[in-house]
Amino acid sequence: MPLTKLQFRPGVNRETTSYTNEGGWFDCDKVRFRFGTPEKIGGWEKQSSNSFLGTCRALHPFVALSGESYLSVGTHLKYYINEGGAYNDITPIRETTAAGAVTFSATDGSSTITVTDTNHGALENDFVTFSGAVTLGGTITADILNQEYQIAAIVNSNTYEIEARAVAALADITIDGQYTPTLVVANASDTGNGGASVVGAYQVNTGLDTTVAGTGWGAGTWGRGTWGSAASLTAIGSILRIWGHDNFGEDLVFNIRDGGLFYWDKSTSSAPFARAVALSDLAGADPTTPTIAKQVLVSDRDRHIIVFGCDPENDIGVQDPLLIRFSDQGNPTVWQSLATNTAGDLRIGSGSQIITAVETRQQMLVFTDVSLHAMQFLGPPFTFGINEISTNITIAGPLASIAVEDTVFWMGREEFYVFNGQVQKLPCSVRSYVFNDFNETQAEKVTAGVNSSFSEVWWLYPSAGSDNVDRYVVYNYQEQVWYYGTLARSVWLDRGINQFPLAAGQDGYLYLHEKGLDDGSTNPAVAISAYIESSQMDIGDGENFVFMRRLIPDLTFDSSTAASPQADFTLQTRNYPGGPYLQTSTDAVTRTATVPVEQFTNQVNLRLRGRSFALKIASSDMGVAWRLGSPRVDIRPDGRR
Repeated sequence: MPLTKLQFRPGVNRETTSYTNEGGWFDCDKVRFRFGTPEKIGGWEKQSSNSFLGTCRALHPFVALSGESYLSVGTHLKYYINEGGAYNDITPIRETTAAGAVTFSATDGSSTITVTDTNHGALENDFVTFSGAVTLGGTITADILNQEYQIAAIVNSNTYEIEARAVAALADITIDGQYTPTLVVANASDTGNGGASVVGAYQVNTGLDTTVAGTGWGAGTWGRGTWGSAASLTAIGSILRIWGHDNFGEDLVFNIRDGGLFYWDKSTSSAPFARAVALSDLAGADPTTPTIAKQVLVSDRDRHIIVFGCDPENDIGVQDPLLIRFSDQGNPTVWQSLATNTAGDLRIGSGSQIITAVETRQQMLVFTDVSLHAMQFLGPPFTFGINEISTNITIAGPLASIAVEDTVFWMGREEFYVFNGQVQKLPCSVRSYVFNDFNETQAEKVTAGVNSSFSEVWWLYPSAGSDNVDRYVVYNYQEQVWYYGTLARSVWLDRGINQFPLAAGQDGYLYLHEKGLDDGSTNPAVAISAYIESSQMDIGDGENFVFMRRLIPDLTFDSSTAASPQADFTLQTRNYPGGPYLQTSTDAVTRTATVPVEQFTNQVNLRLRGRSFALKIASSDMGVAWRLGSPRVDIRPDGRR
């Protein structure tokens, strides 16, 4: 009997049974498709040995006019600008107290310091920097008090607790994204209160790392007030922390979702970087400058700052979740709409709130919880116009959409969508696999990203058993196929300013992806385990069994760095579609030479008997890259049972 060539359809299909999907792929991890064949994905390395505090859900690269490359990094605790791998904390200050408003008290034998500040407005895990303090009289010296602290516990509206620590820059005590100070214990001499000149500088309230039921966007604002009234949303410290940001020239404008709007001036970037300030506090800012928003973008074509889901100019401080406002052209400080400028506003008439906005080359797409709208620059006197594109669409969360040129992809509730002039549902061969194992309560954490080198849109999402992102699903828009895998990344940024895609781990580090072949999250690096498994294929008709005795592998180890890279080929047989695999044979296929023609194991001898079989290719060694070709198997008739 001649050798049988094994050629499979590209992409993974989990919408049918394995047996129905004969000739296709059924399961995978850390594998992609290119030119119709599967291959192991690239590895990753730490972008820097420095780590940040919190979980990152916002990355934005930009370049200054003088050529410096920056990367803004927003976490649920801080907002940084990364330059050369170093994290510069520019988290805005929400309040600076008058001298003497803050006092301290210590307890002998304890590192806990009680801080008194009337109506401090702080939350647990907030950060505050003290200055002007004097020693408490013992081990708690002035230097120990006059530094930045993370609030350990809130006692009441007037007092909170910190843990006294040895003098150190906050960056020096951050290990793998965790705050790990060396504590200092007070003694009996620490009876002072810090003196009459203590000043506390409070950073903006921190946000949540996990969505709490009833506070996410899915909780909805519909019906909270009369028609046309502004919604009363949950306080920013009690919802998942998501940042919006964009460039205004070489400066940065950014916001906390359902929180304040801020501005960072690049001219303040000489070390140490100055902190960002409230947009309304800029010199010359008019009194109608918005102070709260869901998202901020800058229109590249016409240099308007646009804020979505913000406060109206006649009711500053009260958020309208469907209102869009834009500044005067080229001027971040003028927001009052007058006949002499181009500032103005628009209000969406459908849905209960704006979820997100995505900028394409031609327009901005604005998503509400039930509809999609196109916002375009018209010029004077109207400046911008907005049209409804589609109703009855859904979107998983504020970060679930991504633009690829003028095409926008997004994950909805139980569906995937694409807009390329019209809204369409994306046929998805892994839809049930994704949404049947999906944590709906943490849907806000879904993040979309592009890996343009391989024509891929990635969605990072939390599985049903996890509160954090631990899975990904990929749509290859060039080959129009789907695949998936496991990976703990909270946000993804395509290559561009950076040579490689950049993603944030949940360990406080940024990772350069498609760099190397291994998992560089540890030192030393470890191998990436990758595999792909086919659906069942018939090898015998009716009651007949067949005997498999030989496998002729076909794959390439091109780009591998290991001296003798290898991948394991597994053939497994079964007698019935729903039965167990009864016989399995696994053998390593190893490269033996690279020139003049790549050579590897020429054949694998095996002894397997059954009616159907599946093929699996896997690797778990360092320095291995592989791509599958068209292997062949030697099948002989074996009669009936």
